[in-house]
Amino acid sequence: MILNLLNALAVSFDLPILDWIQAHLQCGLLDILMPIITLFGEDGIFWIACAVLLLILKKHRKTGLAMAFALIMGLVVCNMTLKPLIGRIRPYDFQAQNYGITIKLLVDGLHDYSFPSGHTIASFEAATVLLLNNKKLGIPAMILACLIAFSRLYLYVHYPTDVLVSIVLGIGIAFLANWLAGLCFRKFKKGKFEKKA
Repeated sequence: MILNLLNALAVSFDLPILDWIQAHLQCGLLDILMPIITLFGEDGIFWIACAVLLLILKKHRKTGLAMAFALIMGLVVCNMTLKPLIGRIRPYDFQAQNYGITIKLLVDGLHDYSFPSGHTIASFEAATVLLLNNKKLGIPAMILACLIAFSRLYLYVHYPTDVLVSIVLGIGIAFLANWLAGLCFRKFKKGKFEKKA
């Protein structure tokens, strides 16, 4: 049922947007920049490294914990649950299968499912956690997250609905993870205080 809805949206909403981006925004500079920008979301490695660094720094440990929680939850929700459950094929495969159109990609074709976007969900989880705890770090992180999300569309490897749903999920998971991290820290401090008493 969900896949049928997504396939209908692919025709009426998603593909026209992707084709418009290809027709009106594609240029030599973005052809170079977008494959580089998208690497910041690859397997969440950049954001995992940020979380580890924040966990090491005592001042930012709660933020690091929240980011780690968010990235783990996103992995479970996105890659382990929704992607295999829904099984939406990539837009370039959809074009080939349904219309016989071959899309020339700037990156290697992917062989997993499309919905939702792992790059986008991880980026918005991490950026939202940073924004909630440190605006100085959060604002540039959010800009990077938006660029990564757009790169997935520019590179024709995700549908706009993949990206939009991932943004909403990423932000929601970040709020939940931030709350959980706060709860852990409050319990830890309370336990530490009671031991001293």
